Amino acid sequence: MIGNRVIPSAQQADEAVVSAFRKSSTAIISDNLHRLPGAIGLRPFHKVNGAMAGTALTVRVAAGDNLMIHKALELVRPGDVVVVDGDGQINRALVGEIMTTIAETRGAAGFVINGAVRDAGALAKSEFPCFACAAIHRGPYKNGPGDINVNVSIGGLVIGPGDIVVGDEDGVVAFPQAIAADLLKAVHAQEKKEEHILRSIREGSYIDAYGKPELSNELS
Repeated sequence: MIGNRVIPSAQQADEAVVSAFRKSSTAIISDNLHRLPGAIGLRPFHKVNGAMAGTALTVRVAAGDNLMIHKALELVRPGDVVVVDGDGQINRALVGEIMTTIAETRGAAGFVINGAVRDAGALAKSEFPCFACAAIHRGPYKNGPGDINVNVSIGGLVIGPGDIVVGDEDGVVAFPQAIAADLLKAVHAQEKKEEHILRSIREGSYIDAYGKPELSNELS
């Protein structure tokens, strides 16, 4: 039916690759995506304990309606991140404690919601990742329409089915599996560079690469 499409899920990303990104940070990943893509306006509502990473299972819903999110939870696989485009509307919550618990027990890697949640107190005590725009007590409708496994827009970031999604205290980034290997090499290279910089700062040998050497000497 038009407006209630359920498209088969994309192939999941290799777990070793996902695990490697889970050990990194969205800031460094973003740096190596030219600092361009990234979801604006999302924040974690869970008790953050490391980064979230997984394969996108995307859902597009009508504002304030979560019928197709329930359908998506019937399809969710261990390691999937349920990515919901609720058009950024925050006047009704799309998920709460019950739905996040269902997702967690089915092995999902987390929720990313371009919209609102409720039961914020319960979510804050849980380590199950849940990123959203806001919290509100008003619940959703369950009428549809909606689509599963289509491209969605999350805070200005387009996420496609099967993309790798990473989230931490700083927010959420996503990218196609096709670039994951090259991106991971760049991420690891920057991590080593930043480790060297931080070590030199602590040892007192750091020289600001962005400053003028003569100015640095005058101020030292």
